[in-house]
Amino acid sequence: MDAEAVRASSAWVVRHASHVSINPSGIEKVLDQLGGNVPMIRWDFEGIHYFDDGPLTVQYLLVLDALNFCFWPDGELEYDHLAAGLTRALLADKSVFSASRLKRITGLGLRKMLGWPKELPLEDERARLLQEVGIELEKNFEGQAANLVTSANGSAVTLVKLVTRHFPGFRDHSVYKGHQIFLYKRAQIFVGDLWGAFKGQGFGAFRDIGAITMFADNFVPAVLRHLGILSYSSSLSSIVDACKELPSGSEEEVEIRACAIIAVEKLRELLRYKFGKEILSVQLDWWLWSSGKPSDEILPYHRTKTIYY
Repeated sequence: MDAEAVRASSAWVVRHASHVSINPSGIEKVLDQLGGNVPMIRWDFEGIHYFDDGPLTVQYLLVLDALNFCFWPDGELEYDHLAAGLTRALLADKSVFSASRLKRITGLGLRKMLGWPKELPLEDERARLLQEVGIELEKNFEGQAANLVTSANGSAVTLVKLVTRHFPGFRDHSVYKGHQIFLYKRAQIFVGDLWGAFKGQGFGAFRDIGAITMFADNFVPAVLRHLGILSYSSSLSSIVDACKELPSGSEEEVEIRACAIIAVEKLRELLRYKFGKEILSVQLDWWLWSSGKPSDEILPYHRTKTIYY
């Protein structure tokens, strides 16, 4: 399955959704307020990621995106702690992400690597997924994530296929009203991170980067809802606003994520046709994600225990 399957299956969800809807007028209002000028957010605007313009950065990004999920149960842990903690670990020991070490890592070992003082959410699953990365890299790519990327021959779509083929933990899909829905947040964000980190050159050169969708998590949908682009049913609103947990794979959870994907595609289409702007879904995702971060207002987001985001 590839990025087009993400779009097609997400569009099916939108057409059959019971709990979430996309407001076309909300999309137009947001873009009109911006005058069609969406701020361009550079990768690593926070200054927390490792980058050396070489294969070690690719290894870092695969490890980062293997672990990029489910921070909310901790209450204090955020993505920034993960990215910065992995950076510190790599600066202290350049072999810390070698395949031979990843395949033997434990939950406690990961916690110590990140310098986090207490048990991580889904800690054993995080360790298992890193073990999976180490085993597969050693078995098929001579231990190097850079070889995985090179084998995609400059295609973002091919790289998503390779990642989901070799690493089961990246196979982010659900069954919704009898249909299989592909969302692939972490597989696609790995491609997006490569493209952003390497500025579209070298390991980040993808001729079809436009095929990648936004990265369906729990935060960007909250921003879209805040902007009036997504609307939730009263029952779903009450769950989200009360910070109650949504079960993984539930209709509501799948609808939130799928509708966010298509909403960003519609943003992209309107930018093209009304304002003559060609902006990638990756770039729109970064803008939406960053725009919600500095706000004094904590946006209510859906809470789901999952390894996918």
